Amino acid sequence: MDTDLTATPQRGRLVVVVGPSGVGKGTVIQRAMEIDPSLWLSVSVTARAPRTGDRDGVTYSFVSRDDFDRLVQADAFLEWAEFSGHPYGTPRAAVEEHLARGQSVLLEIDLAGARQVRERVPDALLVFLAPPSFAELENRLRGRGTESETEIQRRLSIAHTELDAAGEFDEVVVNTDVEDAASRLVSLAHT
Repeated sequence: MDTDLTATPQRGRLVVVVGPSGVGKGTVIQRAMEIDPSLWLSVSVTARAPRTGDRDGVTYSFVSRDDFDRLVQADAFLEWAEFSGHPYGTPRAAVEEHLARGQSVLLEIDLAGARQVRERVPDALLVFLAPPSFAELENRLRGRGTESETEIQRRLSIAHTELDAAGEFDEVVVNTDVEDAASRLVSLAHT
């Protein structure tokens, strides 16, 4: 039941953005969308409970676990994975709808999700957002002040794996400066 998500002159481009926790994916994507409001960011579906500040349909679309499982069975996700005991997925129909309108679509997902998208949509553009250095990534994670030392170490361990996989991506954008990284992302979305 694969939908044709291939980019054409009339269709938008599917751009997958991956990078380690703390690299600034959300900040770069938000700035890219300010630079180019025609970009559309896919909102993931999850079966986890909303957290403080979450807005249904904006940060995530929240569904029950049973509903999420039904969506998986219906092949309604472009990609999906479990993270920290909760499922997350990219709704295929919404992505297809925006691409068909000629909008470039941004997906902010993890490495496993990017690999799934590569299998299903070979011409999707996979962009790896990298830190200037591993030390800078660690400084950014610690500077957030939102995770315990155990969680920071877990995220840094995952970051090593993600950084090792950067060669699987079509483009690597180093986030030394948010404005430069966002401008590069906008440019890539329209190539």
